[in-house]
Amino acid sequence: MARLNLSVAVGNYDRTRALVDGSVLIDGVDPVYMTLAPEEIFFRAFRAAEFDICELSLSSYTVKTARGDCPYVAVPAFVSRAFRHTAIYVRTDRIKKPADLKGRKVGVPEYQLTANVWARALLDDDYGVKPADIRWIRGGIEEPGRPEKLAIELPPGVRLDDAPAGATISALLERGDIDGFIAPRPPTLFERGHPQIGWLFSDPVAVAKDYFKRTGFFPIMHVVGVRRELVRRHPWLPGAVLKAFEEAKQAGLKKLADTSATKVTLPFVEEALKDARALMGEDFWSYGVEKNRKLLDYFLGQHHAQGLSPRRVVVDEMFHPATYETFKV
Repeated sequence: MARLNLSVAVGNYDRTRALVDGSVLIDGVDPVYMTLAPEEIFFRAFRAAEFDICELSLSSYTVKTARGDCPYVAVPAFVSRAFRHTAIYVRTDRIKKPADLKGRKVGVPEYQLTANVWARALLDDDYGVKPADIRWIRGGIEEPGRPEKLAIELPPGVRLDDAPAGATISALLERGDIDGFIAPRPPTLFERGHPQIGWLFSDPVAVAKDYFKRTGFFPIMHVVGVRRELVRRHPWLPGAVLKAFEEAKQAGLKKLADTSATKVTLPFVEEALKDARALMGEDFWSYGVEKNRKLLDYFLGQHHAQGLSPRRVVVDEMFHPATYETFKV
């Protein structure tokens, strides 16, 4: 049988590098890899389904699944996960604690970004700041005019306005026209050390660790999708994709743990890895549905409650059945 010649678009992560360099293969596939920024992958995937296999925003995938028109079927390889306490930036001269966000203007590059779903969820659950308590301003972070990838209808009482024509979120934040900003990437003002722009939480790592201890949640950002039309013709493909992504992740972790010559340009990597496993367990970056079912169910509930999915999606709608069990020798 001839191998399938398929395009694969993923970020350049240690957990995907063994795929890109060819040391881990997808059974039955002759891949053409593209390592692209997530924003570009998502835009091209959801606008035109340009890739055969690709990284997908969990939020956007949920929107499309709820509507029944998603061109991809998900595989539970969670190539991006992050605590989003570090995604909330504020004017520190005005905002001292989460409750101060009530009645304020907060910028977002897109309302439905997965990082923003998680940030709004933690603000609501842990601090009583609901989406309707904030006036949301949507715009490009450093370049004006960024649209939502997908059309959304928000619940009554939630106000989302576009930034003024030609304005960026960074400029609005610097002028003080908005009071905060939530996104997976920091504004350049923060990176440059602007004296009045900082994290909402002065020690977001400590807050995130406490969050994990209380909830057990290590938030999922991205899944891997396989074009639905390909899956219909090759039902073995999703399982092969999951197997390969799991092997690539394990290869990345093995290299990370090899500190004879550190693979990451950062001191204290060995200590950070030890601390993560002490807090979160050996398999702290788990793939698979069952290990993440409670987390996924929570996210889907939050997604619907925030008005992003028109109906409450259930976990078992999200992933191809062939990915629930993996073969073990």
